[in-house]
Amino acid sequence: MSRVVVVGAGIVGLAVAERLSARGDEVVVVEKEHGLAEHQTGRNSGVVHSGLYYKPGSYKATMSAAGAKSIIAFAKEHGIAHDICGKLVVATDDKQVPELHRLAARAVENGVPSRLISAAEAKEYEPHVNAVAALRVESTGIIDYPGVCRVLAELTVAAGGEIQLGTAFVSARTTGDKVIVTTSRGEIAADYLVTCAGLYSDKVAEASGLKPEARIIPFRGEYFELRPGREDLVRGLIYPVPDPNLPFLGVHLTRMINGSVHAGPNAVFALAREGYRWRDIDVKELVDSLVWPGLWKLGARNAVPGIKEGIRSTSRRLFARSLAQLVPEVTVGDLVPTDAGVRAQALRRDGSMVDDFLIQEAPRQVHVLNAPSPAATCSLEIADQIVSVIDRSVERTR
Repeated sequence: MSRVVVVGAGIVGLAVAERLSARGDEVVVVEKEHGLAEHQTGRNSGVVHSGLYYKPGSYKATMSAAGAKSIIAFAKEHGIAHDICGKLVVATDDKQVPELHRLAARAVENGVPSRLISAAEAKEYEPHVNAVAALRVESTGIIDYPGVCRVLAELTVAAGGEIQLGTAFVSARTTGDKVIVTTSRGEIAADYLVTCAGLYSDKVAEASGLKPEARIIPFRGEYFELRPGREDLVRGLIYPVPDPNLPFLGVHLTRMINGSVHAGPNAVFALAREGYRWRDIDVKELVDSLVWPGLWKLGARNAVPGIKEGIRSTSRRLFARSLAQLVPEVTVGDLVPTDAGVRAQALRRDGSMVDDFLIQEAPRQVHVLNAPSPAATCSLEIADQIVSVIDRSVERTR
């Protein structure tokens, strides 16, 4: 039995804690917020991803395929709300059809159950959609991720683990056969440290003596909801054909587990790591982002779409126009602002985005440095991977 400190009570940190405590390890979760899943986990669209878009053989591709099954099995076992409603990726004009076909081929490579369908068939799934062709993805669904986190926390505690909310991580140092974790409550001596700190993953790693391979740059995802009475415009999930030259998927429509319909996200550079509004500014964090050369190199390559995203962020009319490409009946009057999220995007010095999950090791330490979407879908798989890393470390020290 080992004593393990886990930093972060989002879905990945809690999944790790549950896996470790279930096998008898002594687990302490430290979380600076006073609740679970306060940031990326609690502010996403609740989508169970299929693994459609990702490079074959990557962690995202393989873990999404497995995670779409494991997270739903977990939800069924514990009575967590979920619905495998499927989604449509729609080509809204003929120019997008070749990319739609390339996406269909990628789905085959990744083992994602899907099929190309006609515009008429697309209308059978989504009567209000605008499409000349579409890709139907059967394994995509929606789920209550905060509900998953509550159950993971309950299972951790029931197995003897401890969750310290309102406890900020300060630093960590490995000394011989122990890692000493300093928090706002004092020091904890442990056998291993696992950090799943999301928006602060690079800073937590640095404070533990590790040099991260990339820096976290925050991008705010801005959402609207369809106003009450207009939810019937969307039955499941409607996505655009992604532009392979752009870093994000583009705005889409997602029926949430509570029956509401999320529209978005717009993607703009955030002025703080927890900058959920334009007025949320942290000067130190903003400077930290701006001095990172990778941000300027990324911006130079995506100047025009970046400017368009910024303009759309200030115009509900433009946001509605983007959505109307997918569902023409959506109007500016149908949109109601709702909570934004911030994506913790790992960016290398050369401006390349870290496309896959990134886990770095140090003596008696494991750091999850990049776990954006689809990490919630893959959380149980990521947890199993981290447990394996710890087990290999145990073997090396024997």
